[in-house]
Amino acid sequence: MAKQESRVLAQNKKAGHDYFIEETIEAGIVLQGTEIKSVRNGKVQLRDAFVRIRNNEAWISNMHISPYEQGNRFNHDPLRSRKLLLHKKQINELIGKTKEQGSAIIPLKMYVKNGYAKVLIGIAKGKKKYDKREDLKKKEAKREMERAFKAKQQY
Repeated sequence: MAKQESRVLAQNKKAGHDYFIEETIEAGIVLQGTEIKSVRNGKVQLRDAFVRIRNNEAWISNMHISPYEQGNRFNHDPLRSRKLLLHKKQINELIGKTKEQGSAIIPLKMYVKNGYAKVLIGIAKGKKKYDKREDLKKKEAKREMERAFKAKQQY
């Protein structure tokens, strides 16, 4: 009986605004000592983080995990690169997809699943300014329709 306890700790909301997300992959992450305690407290920031492939290994850079308050000398560097746990086949797939012009690998969410820290990474293509404007127009139109529908429902 596997327990499916999953709790989102951090989310990269800016990613949906700046990128078209084409595919997502769940990856484990290697953490040191007090990092997991900070992660469980929700002290994670994914805003400027990105994933690089080095020596056939996936590494996440620029992800900020705050030092644990009770960690004293055992604390870690908040911005250090951390290794992602992926199968070789998945890494080769990522390498192939990032060869395309304008594509990147970015973290979308960090969560705890069955006691293990997981990162949801996405293969993304950057949006142009006009794409972002178009998305905002669609979002605003959808809100207006929902408001009108809600007002009509009340009467």
